[in-house]
Amino acid sequence: MDLKRTLTFVWLLFLSLVFVGAYVSQAPECTQEGVDCYECWEGCTSVLVGKNASTDGSTMTTHTCDCGVCDWTFRFVPAADHKEGDVRRIYHINQYVTWPPDQGLKWEKYKDDYADLDIPQVPHTYAYIHGMFGYMNENQVALGESTIGCHRKMRNPTPSAKFDITMLTLIAMERAKTAREAIQVMGDLGTTYGYGFNDDGEMLAVSDPNEVWIFEIMPVGPLWTPDSGKPGAVWCAQRVPDDHVGVTPNESRIGEIDLDNTDYFMGSSNAISFAINQGFYDPESGKPFSWKRAYSPSLGSADSTQGRRGRLWRFFNIVAPSQNLGPETESMDLPFSVKPDKKLSVQDVMAITRDKYKGVKFDPTEGIKGGPFANPNIYRGFMVDEARYNGPRCICVNNVEYTTVTQCREWLPNPIGGIVWLSFGAQDTACYMPLYCGITEIPRSFEVGDHYVFSRDSARWASDYVDFHTQVVYSYAIQDVQKVQEKWEGIALRNLPIIDKTALELYEKNPDEAKQFLTDFTLNHANCVVDAWWKLGDDLLVKYNHFRIYDTETRRPGRIQTPDWWNRAVIEQDKLTPVTPPPPPPKKKK
Repeated sequence: MDLKRTLTFVWLLFLSLVFVGAYVSQAPECTQEGVDCYECWEGCTSVLVGKNASTDGSTMTTHTCDCGVCDWTFRFVPAADHKEGDVRRIYHINQYVTWPPDQGLKWEKYKDDYADLDIPQVPHTYAYIHGMFGYMNENQVALGESTIGCHRKMRNPTPSAKFDITMLTLIAMERAKTAREAIQVMGDLGTTYGYGFNDDGEMLAVSDPNEVWIFEIMPVGPLWTPDSGKPGAVWCAQRVPDDHVGVTPNESRIGEIDLDNTDYFMGSSNAISFAINQGFYDPESGKPFSWKRAYSPSLGSADSTQGRRGRLWRFFNIVAPSQNLGPETESMDLPFSVKPDKKLSVQDVMAITRDKYKGVKFDPTEGIKGGPFANPNIYRGFMVDEARYNGPRCICVNNVEYTTVTQCREWLPNPIGGIVWLSFGAQDTACYMPLYCGITEIPRSFEVGDHYVFSRDSARWASDYVDFHTQVVYSYAIQDVQKVQEKWEGIALRNLPIIDKTALELYEKNPDEAKQFLTDFTLNHANCVVDAWWKLGDDLLVKYNHFRIYDTETRRPGRIQTPDWWNRAVIEQDKLTPVTPPPPPPKKKK
């Protein structure tokens, strides 16, 4: 490695530590010795739905990219043919590092961080859509992500680890026809070339039109080298039963495993032996081997963390209340997956991504926590007199970069069957837009944007513009937002059967014409939504300007009313006394 590359590596490693350190500092202090409590992060949530657990027979996965500092831009990568002897260059891609727009966008700048590895290229790579991770390719192979952590001594931030999680997902998109193939590709690359560098324990929800899997991969420590002859990663995957649903909220979800049962399990050759060698599992204990208890134990419950770790419980509470799984249930004892009480539609899954504990335990608007306008984003926990009070960590948080809901539908040809529903920014104030996997381009507004530079060319900033104007009087403004959400998401959902039918008729005659039709629909609808969100932001600014309500139809102003309970709390807190009205003027004598 030359001097320039060495200095670049040192600098990027420093940046990585700074960003990760800043991210971890947002979390409650963890007490479990030797384990990084990624489950405490404001991290990502991934929902998984089997094909017989959905109302229409599609498989679904989600990814809420809950970061707050990460890149939010998307790309479409076309399919390509390659010559014999071609190689695929491998790069390190840090999830948390971005650059000022005048220096270059992330999906160009990341190529400055070459991992010093080229692997043999395959003859043909598939087209796919990606953001922070690969989300769906032309074969309807789809992904979602959630960081799960691992034992501290398993980390491998050294150059020997050539792959991090983002690069693994991009290669999987390029090479896989099925979910199983995607898992095998990523697992083999990790064990052969080393996994880690920017990342530690990670989970991917991997699906295709027939199956949904949870795939978990972890590094094997900083002393690993390719010359050791040992695997450079440890990984395992478990299939979600077709009639079940599951979730990963920054917690390892795979428990007892049976790698001989290939219908439901896949894993690296060291899946169990590495745990034994590292002292994470004692085969003489008489206890069965549990993947999550060995590699990423996650102690506590929703109750014991005051809702900070409530997402896992809340998901089961929503989809299967008949299971009577209480918030006091230890996370490690909650099931891998459940059969939902009723099948889930894509609208149901979208609603889950927007959940903020409304009306149940840990509701962040209960009492005075949400302020006079029931804003669920205010109460996030604090320290008083050296005592910590945790704010509940909802499935929906306002630091999300974007959210994906993928649908894989086996009864349609791949270009029509696969859909990535994408919303930018906070789910409660954003709009889901469908991107068919057969498209050949994405809107330009999806490809640009930065946290620190406002831009009307960016779809994400349109969502943030609405979100910003919603926060001031949330209980009022969210009703306006929901009406526009219902309009545009309703338009997409109602039109989809028509688009499917028309595209199928075109596909049977000319697949390229069908792809162009899907591209035109996707671009047109997305551009209309982005325009509608800019207008909605303007409308909210006008309507609630100066903390009043300006009715544009009657051209009369109204008053924003604070609730009676809040008025009384102010009286009590500040010891206010009512104003004594002055005595009436004396009557004039006749």
